[in-house]
Amino acid sequence: MSSRDSKHSDDLKDAIQGIETLEKASTSSIDANYDPSFVRKTIRMVDWRMLPLLGLLYSVALIDRINLGVARTAGMQEDLKLQVGNRYSIASMIYFFPYMLLQIPGNLILRSIGPRNLLTICVVGWGIAQLGMAFVKTWGFLCLCRIFLGAFESVFFPSLVFIITTWYKRYEVQQRLAVFYLSSIAISSFSSVLAYAISLLAGKANLNGWRWIFLLEGALTICLGVLAWFFVPDFPDKSKWLTVEQRKMILDRVEADRGDSVPDELTRAKFFSHLKDPLLWAFGLMFLASTVPAYAIAFFITIILKAMGFSTAQALLLTAPPGIWAAISCFFFAWLSDKTKHRAGWMVVQNMITITGLAIAAYAISNPVRYFGLFLVYGGATGCIPGVLAYSSNNITTHTKRAVHTASIVLWGGVGGIMATTVFREQDFPRYVNGMWATIGLQLMMIVLLGITTFVFKRRNRLRREGKIGPLEGQEDFYYTI
Repeated sequence: MSSRDSKHSDDLKDAIQGIETLEKASTSSIDANYDPSFVRKTIRMVDWRMLPLLGLLYSVALIDRINLGVARTAGMQEDLKLQVGNRYSIASMIYFFPYMLLQIPGNLILRSIGPRNLLTICVVGWGIAQLGMAFVKTWGFLCLCRIFLGAFESVFFPSLVFIITTWYKRYEVQQRLAVFYLSSIAISSFSSVLAYAISLLAGKANLNGWRWIFLLEGALTICLGVLAWFFVPDFPDKSKWLTVEQRKMILDRVEADRGDSVPDELTRAKFFSHLKDPLLWAFGLMFLASTVPAYAIAFFITIILKAMGFSTAQALLLTAPPGIWAAISCFFFAWLSDKTKHRAGWMVVQNMITITGLAIAAYAISNPVRYFGLFLVYGGATGCIPGVLAYSSNNITTHTKRAVHTASIVLWGGVGGIMATTVFREQDFPRYVNGMWATIGLQLMMIVLLGITTFVFKRRNRLRREGKIGPLEGQEDFYYTI
């Protein structure tokens, strides 16, 4: 091994040791003040209060967002003439413009309005928009409903991520994000099966099957929005369902871990300072690269399967298994990432899995082999979504920076949705080779960005340990997660 390689290895070991020392110090500090069984019991209470409900709500958001492809297969294309020009792509894409524009404002007002009020408004609002799609007579009104759907859903996901990351320590975050996200993926994977069952109501009340899909799913969303008002948890410092001692313990753990348990005041200077952080843009581009293949599968999997020769019923039913596999893969890599206290390397592995799946789906001759490729694409891309969010949240402090970063990064997911609906063009049907290559290019870009951020974080950690730079992220004992 060369001296340069040896130094590189020593730097990595020093970085890991520094982070592990910080983690052990914070843990021992907590154990010295609280009974470990009390800590475990409280954290489990938080898990059960937060993750199942938020996962269910987000699964409904995903279903309502992506069921356009299922409805198209179930008869909407003929009724609204979506085969004309690029109508389907436009109807899919137009959702993302309000979705992108309102994310940062939504996160900035979250604390003042409160999670319960804001999330309830969002869920009920998009449920009404979903319900409205059951009665549209023209393609134009479908697009209008999609705009309202995007507006109300825009605040939802970044708010959920922001809320979850304020409750846990850094190396507890990705598993929680993955549980919340994979539960939504697993449930939404059966949306096509559910939609197929609902579409069998075609003819009842003089409504076609696709109209019943929007009608019943919209009504369910509105009911869950009302439920959210009673059970959605607030921020740790404001939650009344915990005892005073439990709240204090949660805040003490966060303070010992990263020093931002107390929310700071947002100013104009802070807002623009957070936006100018180059790392924010790097994380945003990574999120873009992760969401393009995930959205492409969501919007086009039933169409691709039908082009393979499967019947409408078979195409709808076969969408579930890749989603189940994606949920399993997502949680496995999240567990591995938290256990090893390492983020970037595991995401590179998932990027390579995605690239392999894209190549198989584009060029394999056998349809079963192409179907296997879709498993790899969905599994690899889905795991990177909570991975990027955890990687980002681990390397920032303060509530204002967390609010701006989370919303800005998720905003890039909207760009990913637009790209997925445009690079997978109608004229490239049924293999969408151009779209596959565009998505492969994004995976390669993400690998490069992960290499750059790893270099930057390792260098800053080393300089801090050597005393050559001041406290990282304004916290005396803070070190970046690699």
